[in-house]
Parts: sequence; structure tokens; C-alpha cells
Amino acid sequence: MRKPRAQMIAETRAKLIAAARTAFGTIGYAETSMDDLTASAGLTRGALYHHFGDKKGLLVAVIAQIDGEMNAHMRAVTAKASDPWTGFRDECTAYIELALDPEIQRIMLRDGPAVLGDPWDWPTLSECIRSMTESLTKLAESGVIAPIDPEAGARLIAGATQYAAQWIANAPEPEATSRKAIEAFNLMLDGLLVRS
Repeated sequence: MRKPRAQMIAETRAKLIAAARTAFGTIGYAETSMDDLTASAGLTRGALYHHFGDKKGLLVAVIAQIDGEMNAHMRAVTAKASDPWTGFRDECTAYIELALDPEIQRIMLRDGPAVLGDPWDWPTLSECIRSMTESLTKLAESGVIAPIDPEAGARLIAGATQYAAQWIANAPEPEATSRKAIEAFNLMLDGLLVRS
């Protein structure tokens, strides 16, 4: 029995994304040959062009998939927290810690910006800012943190986490850099707390 067209399309896209993710994560975007990539997926270059336009479009899809996984991980971290402030703080720390993952380093923090430009222009960042703005609004309304413009706070915090992640991804000693970054970041973040 023949598969429905929608299922075939989804399977083809999934094969291309999986092959690209493996290649981009191991040898990098620049070194990935489209012929080798499509052959490893058992598909043609035509399938890549049809579904993603080009290699850059495929990178966008890979980044969207990894970003979704990163967000799910951070939501799980937040859900385990004993209170909203700890959840917010742990979520930010979890993002910085993800910069130790070699695949995230190469795809999200090195090749992504080199190929797609400034991450502040990526669609995925706007969702991060929206979510963080919402969290800061609730924390300020409940008196946990000092009154702050929530969007300004979200953008500054997101900038700090993004820069820390970039620093870790490009550091000669990522583990040591991560520890230093997280310690400094958490001290900075704790400055928002209302002191009783």
C-alpha cells in the first residue's frame, strides 16, 4: 500500500534534516557537500532543493529543530524548580550550559551566525524574548524582582546568555569558561531580586 503524500513529504524532510544535522554537527556547514549529504539520506539534490530551497534553507530547518529541543529542555528545567524565580534563573543557566554540547557549539553558536547572520534576527529569538518578558512581568507583579521594564530586562538577559554561550563555544577551555560565566551571570541576575 502506498503511503499518503503528506507522510512521504514529512519522511523526506525528516531524512534530509537528520542527515544535515549529522553532517553539520560533525564536519561543519562549510565542509558539508550537498551530494554527500543527500546520498547519505538516500535522496537526490532535487529533493533538497524542493523541500528547503538550498543548503542554507536546510541549515535554517536544522537550527529550528535544535532550538525546539533546547526550549523543551529549558522548560523541563523550569518545571522542576521549587518557585518561579528559581525556575527563571535555572532556565537561563540551562541555556548557558547547553553551550557545552559540541553539536550546539558548532551548529547554533558558530556556523549558524556565520551563515545566517546575527542571531538577534533569527525568528526563534523573538519567541525567547516574548517568553522571558512574560516571566519577568509575572516576577515583578508578584514582588519577587524590582520593577523593571520586562522587555528591556528580557533583551538584556537574553543578550548576556547569548554572549556567554558564544564565549563558551569559542573558548579554549569550555568547561572552565562555563563555570565562570554561570557564576558571574547568576550574581548579576540576583541583582534583580527585591531584598527584604
